Formats: sequence, C-alpha cells, structure tokens
Amino acid sequence: MARRLVLAAFWVLVACAAGLSGARAERVRDLVQVDGVRENQLIGYGLVAGLAGTGDQTTQVPYSVQAIRNMMRQLGVTLDPNAFIQPTAVAAVMVTADLPAFMDVGQKIDVTVSALGNAKSLRGGVLLMTELRGADGQVYAVAQGSLLVAGYEASGQGGSTTVNIPTVAHVPRGASIERIPAASFAPDGAVRLQLDHRSFGNSARIADAINARMGPIATSTTPGEVVVRGPVVAGARVRFIADLLDVDVTPENPNAEVVIEAQSGTVVLGQDVKIGPAAVAYGNLSVTVNETPEVSQPAPFSRGRTQQVPRTQVQASEKTAKIIEMRNAPRVSDIVRNLNAIGATSSDLIALLQALHQAGALHARIKVI
Repeated sequence: MARRLVLAAFWVLVACAAGLSGARAERVRDLVQVDGVRENQLIGYGLVAGLAGTGDQTTQVPYSVQAIRNMMRQLGVTLDPNAFIQPTAVAAVMVTADLPAFMDVGQKIDVTVSALGNAKSLRGGVLLMTELRGADGQVYAVAQGSLLVAGYEASGQGGSTTVNIPTVAHVPRGASIERIPAASFAPDGAVRLQLDHRSFGNSARIADAINARMGPIATSTTPGEVVVRGPVVAGARVRFIADLLDVDVTPENPNAEVVIEAQSGTVVLGQDVKIGPAAVAYGNLSVTVNETPEVSQPAPFSRGRTQQVPRTQVQASEKTAKIIEMRNAPRVSDIVRNLNAIGATSSDLIALLQALHQAGALHARIKVI
C-alpha cells in the first residue's frame, strides 16, 4: 500500500512539474486581497429538535436541560425546576457561519451546525432560532431551519457502523443577516493590496504590471503590500478596482521547497527541487519473534501435572543494502524515480529526503506541517 502511495505521488509530481515548467501570467486577483474586503466569523449556541432518539443524554449533558428551560421560559412556559427532564430528541449544538463583506440586511448565508454534547446523530433535526454573534458580542444574524446531514450511524446489539460524520450538519441559506459590520475599502483613495504569499519579487512585479497598464500609480511598499492611488471620487472606485484586479502578472518562480505532511506521510516537491551527486544505501533489518506455547502431558499414572511449556523462536534477517548513485536530477520526476528504484516507501522517502538535506545534496528547504 505504501509503495502504491509513492508511485501515485510520482505521477502527481510529474504532472505538477509539467504544468509548472513554463511561467504563465496570472491575474492580480489571484495573488492579492483588497484591504478592507474581508469575511467575519459568527458563532452561536442553539438547540436542534426533532431527533429520533439520537439526541443528548441530558444526565451527562446538563447544559442541554438548562438551555431547554431558558428557551421554554422565553416562550412563556415555566417548568418545574425539580422535574427530571431527559428529552432524547434534543441536542445542544454550536452554529458557525462566515459573514461576507458588503452583505445587506435580510440576505441569507449558509451555516454549519456541530453537536456539542453526546448526541449520536443530527439527521432529521431542525435547528431552532439561534442568534449568531461576532467577535464584538453583537448579533449579526439569526439562524433556523432543517438540517442536511451527509453521514449516518447504524447500530445493533453486537456492533455499529458510522459513515462520514453524522454529528455535523449544514443549513444552506439558513441564517438571515440582521446587522452588517462596518466595511470600507480605499477610504482615502488609496487601494492597498495584501499579497497572499509575501514575496519581494511578486510585490515588485505586481506594482510594475499595474504601472505598465494603468500608469505610474502603484508602489511596492513591503513584500506583503502594494499601494495603488485610486480615484478621489468614491463612485468610481468599484470600476477602478475591478480593472485593477484584472491586470495580468507573471509571478516569480516559487522557492525550492519539500513539504512533508507528517501524519499521512504525504510528500510534495516543488518545481525547482534538485539533488546533487550523492550515493544512497537502503537496507532493512527485521527481527521476528514467534511465541508458540506447547502443552506437556505426563504419562498415565505418573502423578505428573499438565503444564504449558513456552516455545520461543527468534529469527533475524537483514536485506542486502541497495546502493544507488544519484546524479544531478534536473526534474522532480528524476528525484522520485531514483528513490523508487531502491524500493523506498512513503516513510522511507521522508527519511531519505531529510538525510539528503543534511548531507547538502538536496537543494531545497524542507517544511514539515
């Protein structure tokens, strides 16, 4: 399985290398964000009702009962504080949403609902009216609606099965905006472009491309920001920014990096990763220990006792080390092909790349995420 992963990564890297072999122009909108145009995160605590016995076990989740009492009190129903309540059709949930910039009151946004207690599934539930607040504590939206759940759980006396995540649901257009945050762009006529990836070269190239097309109006102030002088009239700024973001830019080649995702063993090699002359020896020592206990049965009328006698077999084997000479590899595919030639798995690939980097043969930065 691991070898198949390495081979699959090989073809992905070959395709990436082919696509990145030639520099191509990109639009400014794909490289920057306009300062002031941003989303705001919203969050709220609510209840999901109508579950088919898969809600919270309120004896273990006391805040569900408290939320039910508070909600019923607001609706004019007073519950006995000493009464035992265990509604398995209700679950406490957290509701989250992203509020895009320049939305108006009354427009709809999507929300995500996540179980907070020990509910088994939210399938078939209905989110009751929930206030969504921003980081300033103000209510910006109100969510309510039927849930869409992609996962499910089925169980019996002897086992259970779960597909996807049944405790996370979505409500498309489930929240109505009640308040809009203050948002402004280019308040003084200056449009500030924030680069997605800070780079001296890209900052300078974006400014040069804008000046070549729209006149000397852009200045690269930092590796992460380009300031553009916009029109003084506020009504002309929308069209100006639309034209500004459509300017074509040829970005600089990315840094030579090897990105390693440690948990899954995924390795991604950038375009300009190269390996200098090096020799790699790859071998493996395996030790196998087998425990096969035997029963010792005494002869009849010998007054002996039946005993269990341990039998341990230890076997050690060491594979012959494979040595491969790695010459200068001008392409990503050459690197992976050389490593696959010595039978490297995904975990071996990570170790070999780190060793080559320590030896000075890998001409790239290693980034572990």
